[in-house]
Amino acid sequence: MASPGLTDLAGADGSESNSSLFPPGGEGDSATPKYDQPLLKPDSSPTAALASAAVPISSEELDRKYAPYVRRDAYGTMGREKLPLTEKILLGIAAVTLVPIRVVAGVLILVFYYLICRICTLFSPPSRENGQEDYAHMTGWRREVIVRCGRFASRAMLFAFGFYWIKESRRGLGNEVNEFERPGAIVSNHISYVDILYHMSSAFPSFVAKRSVASLPLVGLISKCLGCVYVQRESKSSDLKGVSGIVTERIQKSHKDYLCPMMLLFPEGTTTNGDFLLPFKSGAFLAKAPVVPVILRYPYHRFSPAWDSISGVRHVCLLLCQFVNHLEVIHLPVYYPSEQEKEDPKLYANNVRKLMATEGNLMLSDVGLAEKRIYLAILNGNSLPRVIRRKDD
Repeated sequence: MASPGLTDLAGADGSESNSSLFPPGGEGDSATPKYDQPLLKPDSSPTAALASAAVPISSEELDRKYAPYVRRDAYGTMGREKLPLTEKILLGIAAVTLVPIRVVAGVLILVFYYLICRICTLFSPPSRENGQEDYAHMTGWRREVIVRCGRFASRAMLFAFGFYWIKESRRGLGNEVNEFERPGAIVSNHISYVDILYHMSSAFPSFVAKRSVASLPLVGLISKCLGCVYVQRESKSSDLKGVSGIVTERIQKSHKDYLCPMMLLFPEGTTTNGDFLLPFKSGAFLAKAPVVPVILRYPYHRFSPAWDSISGVRHVCLLLCQFVNHLEVIHLPVYYPSEQEKEDPKLYANNVRKLMATEGNLMLSDVGLAEKRIYLAILNGNSLPRVIRRKDD
């Protein structure tokens, strides 16, 4: 089951980037101070970003500069636009009917799968290597039950949240020359915490998660059965390179061993509104193994499931209030890197990104997590120096 704090290993140097399943919370103030923050280059310094953040600009210019994070649904920026009466009535009806049912269903599904994992791990010690602890090494009926029940429970959770139908398509581009060679990782664009539930229901891959997730009730054991790689985000230097190496080893092992779960990584490093594709970090491509590109889209009429500029609690509540939610998935063929791409992870990452943008009809953007933080700081009226100094999630 999906859990709070799932993260993606973003950079080739082992740096982390936040793709937490649930956002950290805190809606902030609705006031919108105006700052002039030009688009940052990947190597722009925080000092330069701060120095240029004092000139007022219009809301149109703000939306243009931070287009990948702008909400364009009926609920608007931060989910706080004034709603028509009919929308308020629909929300009220859903709040007293749908939401309680969905919350209860979600809890029951979570407890059900936890009990399955507890039974399957009885008398089976976890694997402990490189400071990690998981049950992904299990084979036989135990692993089969964990995987099958996990995929079923994830799909049931999606159904409970209103994703009754998921439109999936698989595209063949005629480049799978090594059709018997197994990929080592799934690379996907990142739009919402719902992404994680879908990937669990589809392939049941391993994730990168905060170390604190391992000790959470219910979710901790489930994350160990997934084979999550745990990182200590508060650490500034202790184990980041080690985690990068562990993820690379996992990808290589999955590439060679069919019984080893694949890794799922979000190379953008953060979520967008679903219309753009941010620059890819090269962490997912260091292993030189083939990858499976997957493109997610969330068509909507009233509320967008994208987690961009809206707070976590508000987003979850509004998502549960929607009578129907939509998800479309495009599975691209396995991408086999050339010798040149194997020697240059950045080239490998960029070529996969271009392919996904073309096949998914997505716009390429040069902004990243730093710009997202500044945009959210502007919306919330937070102190820019404090936001920029924070370590990348």
